[in-house]
Amino acid sequence: RWQQELAYDIDVTLNDTARSLDGFLKLRYTNNSPDTLRFIWFHTWPNAYKNDRTAFSDQLLENGRTDFYFSDARQRGYMNRLDFRVNEQRAETEDHPEHIDIVKVILPNPLPPQHSILITTPFHVQLPYTFSRSGFDGKAYQITQWYPKPAVYDQDGWHEMPYLDQGEFYAEFGRFNVKITLPAEYIVAATGVCANEDEAINTAEQSTRDSRF
Repeated sequence: RWQQELAYDIDVTLNDTARSLDGFLKLRYTNNSPDTLRFIWFHTWPNAYKNDRTAFSDQLLENGRTDFYFSDARQRGYMNRLDFRVNEQRAETEDHPEHIDIVKVILPNPLPPQHSILITTPFHVQLPYTFSRSGFDGKAYQITQWYPKPAVYDQDGWHEMPYLDQGEFYAEFGRFNVKITLPAEYIVAATGVCANEDEAINTAEQSTRDSRF
């Protein structure tokens, strides 16, 4: 069988005063399926924290948790400022009929089998309080599922799914090149290989404003 091929380049900055992320996504998407694709579903999972009418909020209530439901706007989160372009052409989007944390990106031109496209977009994430996997608690940040992420397309079709507190995620494998900018006093714990460890250590020792990892 086949599997789609994804190669990410992401540049993201943490603003620990506003408790937010600002980033830019470049994604090389290769269609290894036997089908011509005319759209791609994207997960914009920070929007699961946007209001109390999401699948995430409903699941917490079903499990007897009311802390998110009764939280105020300062503790909630979202993703916005998306502007999807495909091979430098602006792509239209459509909302998912049920879930606000999923969006359909309409491809300006169909994507045939064994062809690839470059998808780009800026994005802004307002981080929530840590009700679940992702968020802030004081000066500690647990940041997961934070970038626009295409849903899996396999032999059974699209698998667009909302963000949940309980449950496993189904995601495409991919190659990631990620640049993270944050205040120098922070330490990053993440998977992967640090590409500029010496620069990062020297920057932190000199107490400059930003470090890049």
